[in-house]
Amino acid sequence: MELGMEQAWLLPAITGGTFAFLLLFGKYLPRGGDFLAVGAGVATFVVFLFILTDLLDVPRESLPIGKGWDWVSFEGLEIRLGFEVDEITIVMLAVVTFVGSLIVLYSTGYMRGDPRYGWFFTVLMLFITSMLTLVLADNLLLLYAAWEGVGICSFLLIGFWHERRSAAEAAKKAFITTRIGDVGLLIGIILFWRATGTFDISEIIEAAEHGEGLLGDGTYLTLATLLLFAGAAGKSAQFPLHVWLPDAMEGPTPVSALIHAATMVVAGVYLVSRMMPVFAAADPIALDVVTALGFITVFISAAIGLVQTDIKRVVAYSTINSLGLMFIALGSLSVTAAMLYLLTHGFFKALLFMASGSVIHATEEQEVSKLGGLIKKMPITGWTFAIGALAMAGLAPLSGYWAKDEILVALEHEQNIILLALASFSVFITAIYMGRIFYLAFLGEPRDHHVHDRAHESPPVMTMPLVVLTALTLVSGFIVFSGVGEALGFDGGFGEFVYFEEPEVFHFDWIIGIGSLIAVIAGLAAVPYFWGGTGERAHAVAQQFPWAYKLVKNKFYMDEIYQVFLDRVVFVLSGILAWFDRNVVNDTGVDGSAMITRLAGYRAKFVQTGQLPNYAFAIAFGVIMLAVIAFAVEF
Repeated sequence: MELGMEQAWLLPAITGGTFAFLLLFGKYLPRGGDFLAVGAGVATFVVFLFILTDLLDVPRESLPIGKGWDWVSFEGLEIRLGFEVDEITIVMLAVVTFVGSLIVLYSTGYMRGDPRYGWFFTVLMLFITSMLTLVLADNLLLLYAAWEGVGICSFLLIGFWHERRSAAEAAKKAFITTRIGDVGLLIGIILFWRATGTFDISEIIEAAEHGEGLLGDGTYLTLATLLLFAGAAGKSAQFPLHVWLPDAMEGPTPVSALIHAATMVVAGVYLVSRMMPVFAAADPIALDVVTALGFITVFISAAIGLVQTDIKRVVAYSTINSLGLMFIALGSLSVTAAMLYLLTHGFFKALLFMASGSVIHATEEQEVSKLGGLIKKMPITGWTFAIGALAMAGLAPLSGYWAKDEILVALEHEQNIILLALASFSVFITAIYMGRIFYLAFLGEPRDHHVHDRAHESPPVMTMPLVVLTALTLVSGFIVFSGVGEALGFDGGFGEFVYFEEPEVFHFDWIIGIGSLIAVIAGLAAVPYFWGGTGERAHAVAQQFPWAYKLVKNKFYMDEIYQVFLDRVVFVLSGILAWFDRNVVNDTGVDGSAMITRLAGYRAKFVQTGQLPNYAFAIAFGVIMLAVIAFAVEF
């Protein structure tokens, strides 16, 4: 069998089969069967390379190509297990299979010695299976099933160390918060099915573009589209549903890397990119909402990242920041910029999390107030983290620079100077907080000598993925150039491979490019000025604006606002509904009808006494009553 796009279903089949095998027999295998998980990860990447090669040989107008099977069929309704591949799918598969494989390998070192070591790899396989199914699905129903699969896996992995109350609470918080958006997604899917009679993504897009049936009603189409975005906002941690993502750091670091770089949080960006023709056909307010929430998310996450002291949480807020930028690009109809940033972000964000995990593994500490000077004892971890941080900041010529440049250019094409200026300012803030976390953790003098003394470089199984991801972080951004894309077998640069309406040939905008570079350099230069020595200048700023520092330090009180809303609204309404359900529905409606039937039966049983005189009396009484009635009617 020749491997190609029609065999893309093998990807989730490989990891799904590994999950099933580990679930049934993992406890009987050496090391919990981790070698099977690593092998499955590598196998998916190899199969992906065959799929990519096949796609490059197929004319663009023939895409997407896939394969499917009828699952359930009713009159007027068919549900398929369908998988298909196009350019957007290929980008997602590249991230999921490659980064996912490195994370599985890295986990063999990071999780070694954990009492639930085998179970970790079992759930990891299910997680990757769900994400692969999600990006390959050719219909919204299968996509939604995989979407929820990703959600339950994140719950299991974030709460992997559930004996810690903080981990259990974080898992519940992530699950419940994302369910809010998922309810909107499900309603949106139902509305599109009601309008078109199908779940097929291609048919829904075509119906929206031509305004067929109910989708010809702009209000109906816009409502359904915004409901789809609600699901994307929940999964991709957009304001105000962003609160779950920083707490997800309670899970093992490989889980954080997988969630942030290759699976869950990029699912929302993928969904909007996939359904972009629908967003474009809806009222412009739909894209305005995407852009507005993206900007709010960018600035809230950047501000909070400036004051966080947990190395993993800073990286987590940088993910929220990056996701906001991706949605800003999508709000400007630039699928190219969003998917390019998603691709490069997958490399340097996985790198940042795994480097953070290397620090935690070596020092058993993640508070930067107890770190410092680690680059001398952990040079591989330190320098790879530095490359990842600089890429996240957007320093040229690293991959993050080219990706952010594309987003800024997309905003320039929208001719909105205010939005372009805000996005450029966010680059400056990002450079500050990414430079700050590297400076405090790896440079300067040790802040806790006990922590510093036990620090050591991580084993090769953990540092090798860091080196590979660093190499990709250094060079992956150059794929924007047509010459590089052609050398790799594509028709041109990234914008000529992945785009919405027209191919986007890369042209370097010198004003934007130099402006963003100046913003990055200024942000990085501010780090030693404010946090050098004892950090007295940073403390002075915090003391000068105590209200602002307190607001940001407490994450804009979003958790407290949610808690008040739960206590004062949700729990009160739930109590009222619970009382109504118990007293009216159950005790009166259900139990009441049963009691009436029981009472009637109890009373009726006295009609049957078993004594002949009683029956004779009843007959005589009946005859007399009938005679009286007949006599009354006659006269």
